[in-house]
Amino acid sequence: MSSDSEMAIFGEAAPYLRKSEKERIEAQNKPFDAKSSVFVVHAKESYMTNMVLSFLWQTLTVKDDQIFSMNPPKYDKIEDMAMMTHLHEPAVLYNLKERYAAWMIYTYSGLFCVTVNPYKWLPVYNPEVVLAYRGKKRQEAPPHIFSISDNAYQFMLTGPVLPPSQSWE
Repeated sequence: MSSDSEMAIFGEAAPYLRKSEKERIEAQNKPFDAKSSVFVVHAKESYMTNMVLSFLWQTLTVKDDQIFSMNPPKYDKIEDMAMMTHLHEPAVLYNLKERYAAWMIYTYSGLFCVTVNPYKWLPVYNPEVVLAYRGKKRQEAPPHIFSISDNAYQFMLTGPVLPPSQSWE
């Protein structure tokens, strides 16, 4: 993880790319009970967290196969969902929703870059952002399409020379 000072190279785009140090520390120290923190299948909302259910003032009976474990708060808005302790549909949707709510539209899922359309212009495509990703390995910067494209370009320049393909002829 980069410190806030290291994120300064991204300029005004920094808060749209990675959680602040303060937010990361708060998530690390947030109380969490793995036994009672779950996602529950819900007809209207797809999945709900147990914290939301406690405010409904109603009892909801569900089958065991409709209950999914939540990840600890340190995984909230995680940059690479492949790193989650519990990787299932509700955890992925929750992470995408949380990142989208903070306008962090880029996320990795293993080798893939996942983007959620913000339906508004964000300052994540400025020239300083392009420069900030140039020459960096994927692990050295927050998720972004610029990271994927620069890594592909660097591999093209330095990677092994492959034999010609029939489709190139």
